[in-house]
Amino acid sequence: MLDAIVWFLTNIGQAFVNFGYAVTHPSLWLAWLGGLETVEDKQSLMRFVYYGASVEFFFVVFTTFLIFTAIGLWKNGFMWGCVRVLETFANTVGRFFAWAGLLMVLQQIVIVFMQRIFTVPEISLIYGVDFLTFDVSWWAEELKLYNAMIVSLCATYTFVQGSHVRVDLVYSVVSYRTKKAIDMFGSLVFMMPAAVLTWMYGWFFMWRHLMTPKVSASDKIELLMKKARILKWNVETIGFSPNGFNAYFLFKVLLISFAGMVFLHSIAFFYRSYLERKEGMDSDGKYLDRDTLGEGEEAYEGTH
Repeated sequence: MLDAIVWFLTNIGQAFVNFGYAVTHPSLWLAWLGGLETVEDKQSLMRFVYYGASVEFFFVVFTTFLIFTAIGLWKNGFMWGCVRVLETFANTVGRFFAWAGLLMVLQQIVIVFMQRIFTVPEISLIYGVDFLTFDVSWWAEELKLYNAMIVSLCATYTFVQGSHVRVDLVYSVVSYRTKKAIDMFGSLVFMMPAAVLTWMYGWFFMWRHLMTPKVSASDKIELLMKKARILKWNVETIGFSPNGFNAYFLFKVLLISFAGMVFLHSIAFFYRSYLERKEGMDSDGKYLDRDTLGEGEEAYEGTH
């Protein structure tokens, strides 16, 4: 037990050193953005991949969370500011990508007309532009990408709007302060760990479909430096059918985006629950930006 505590505290202290070193030596992990021309560029990409789901990165994020929380406990206005920024981010991203639902419907209508009525084999997004011209089956399978965008990028927006389905066993019958304590517990014990685990597994899953040689969560940094010598881009372009959608790597990117947004919102939800519990019922829903349908909103509320 003592060794675990020492390891934990050591990693928190080391997080300041790791963060400072990463900020002052960006070329060590960002040089690949300019291309993979040299071995050093390839090694920087391998460092980016390795540290993106490493213990070191986790403790940098965790220590930042502890610092922000400590400041927020001292200055509640700062914590409310964090809540507003994170909820605004969730709302902005969600409201933008919610339009993917409309695009999905319109594209399906176009597919039906072009395939069943005009019986054309291909659809061009811009007439005469070859790289924007695909088989009808490609556009049909691509509809799944819109679905994935809505699920992954609108999840936290839906949470802010209070539209997720909840299974209520005791929540409705307990006091206001107890409800907020349950919300705090849920954000720390369920939301945050689930997001971290999804990120850790999804991170390497994503990179295995973007480059070769393949990387693994069990690879040590020394092994990745050796692999870097033969590293090259190998973006997944395999579809389920010969002429079908061939950009399935985007689904892996969306998985990582989902995990990151859920993690950030677990912080926002924890902060909001703490502040509403501390300040009482008068602060319930404070600064909360929820959509409204205007007249007849009681029907809208009934769908929550």
